[in-house]
Amino acid sequence: MSSGQANGFHTDMAITVPVGRISPETQRLVRATKKALKRGIAEIKPGNHIGDIENAIQKFVESQRFNVVRDLCGHGIGKDLHEDPQILNFGKRGTGEEIKEGMVLCLEPMVAIGDSTIRRAKDGWGYQTFDDSLSAHFEHTIAVTKKGAKILTDIKKSYKLDD
Repeated sequence: MSSGQANGFHTDMAITVPVGRISPETQRLVRATKKALKRGIAEIKPGNHIGDIENAIQKFVESQRFNVVRDLCGHGIGKDLHEDPQILNFGKRGTGEEIKEGMVLCLEPMVAIGDSTIRRAKDGWGYQTFDDSLSAHFEHTIAVTKKGAKILTDIKKSYKLDD
């Protein structure tokens, strides 16, 4: 997970990076979590509601037979790292705050293979699933424009990766 600050404004992002050989189920988990983020981003347009984002994430994750973590959420972002509105990874279409041009939001699906209940890790900083099942997490900072979503933390577009 990474956050940054420029001119007094924050960004926030996270990716899950598998290390070594991973099982097909773990590959499916990582892929599904990344796709859930894309599904949520597709709902970011003026006139939609926060619940539209939440529902898109939840429906996709559950269609893949995984569970969304319910104890942590996405958020608005700006001068403070965590601002309103909260953006859960589950919800009902047409509910919550209306999305408006100029908002900046962080979507961050967190998805578990098993139990979606979490607890603090022994290091006191991180989290882990209560049943110790695998989980994945992806996050982007997104600006709402009149045309829809503009991802502000897409490193592939920000940096030349082969340097």
